[in-house]
Amino acid sequence: MTDLYAVHDLRLSLADMTSKPLFGAAPRIEILKGLSFTIPKGAVVGIVGGSGSGKSTLGRALVRLLEPSSGAIRFDGTDITHLAEAQLRPLRRRFQMIFQDPMSSLNPRHRVGTIIAEPLRLHGMSDIRDRTARALDHVGLPQHFATRFPHELSGGQRQRVGIARAIALEPDFILADEIVSGLDVSSQAQVLNLLERLVADLGLTLAFISHDLSVIRRLCQRTIVLYQGQIVEDRATADLFANPQAAYSRDLLDAIPLPDPAQPWA
Repeated sequence: MTDLYAVHDLRLSLADMTSKPLFGAAPRIEILKGLSFTIPKGAVVGIVGGSGSGKSTLGRALVRLLEPSSGAIRFDGTDITHLAEAQLRPLRRRFQMIFQDPMSSLNPRHRVGTIIAEPLRLHGMSDIRDRTARALDHVGLPQHFATRFPHELSGGQRQRVGIARAIALEPDFILADEIVSGLDVSSQAQVLNLLERLVADLGLTLAFISHDLSVIRRLCQRTIVLYQGQIVEDRATADLFANPQAAYSRDLLDAIPLPDPAQPWA
């Protein structure tokens, strides 16, 4: 299977905003510490870890919302590690991100149709009205939702709009960052089922970031476990659950609540 992403010795440091020296720049903290892994085309990969593990920082590096300090990120054979924005622009349509909180990522002053259409216009794509309608169909929202505002929707519906905005561009890769953590159990199940269907129907490659291994088990074929900015496991999800090798992985598994029989995805 061909790799869509190839990451080698990835390191990323950020300024420590808790430290404000009187003179000079703030000290930097190394968040990602030499990560190496691949994501094959068509794979569904989980990235899991507790708060401060570096999983969201890694996700933002993969879609170049953050620039690595060193190492290399290759996307479909192209080194995107330090590409300037002008060089990245043609590639950005091919890797999209769905954010955790749809209320903060959806413009509250725009209707749903405009929200989905805006990135299509930015990338100069044609047939915007048809593409917007197809995106709504793909995520199971009626066409009349195009005239609604985000505050008129439920949390699950807003997250579907975020998904529709991402897939409207027909990307190769989607990064989903904690996108079900704020939803109730029923809405979580619906969004996970939707993602499964979209991966199959659209041929997407998906990286799913979560702190919840029960969600990762439901969706992902392979799981990368991060601890303090380092990979402690990178294995098939079934193998990870059957026989975790790292002590941190065992701690994460022990923290999973007992399954609720009412959950259709448990």
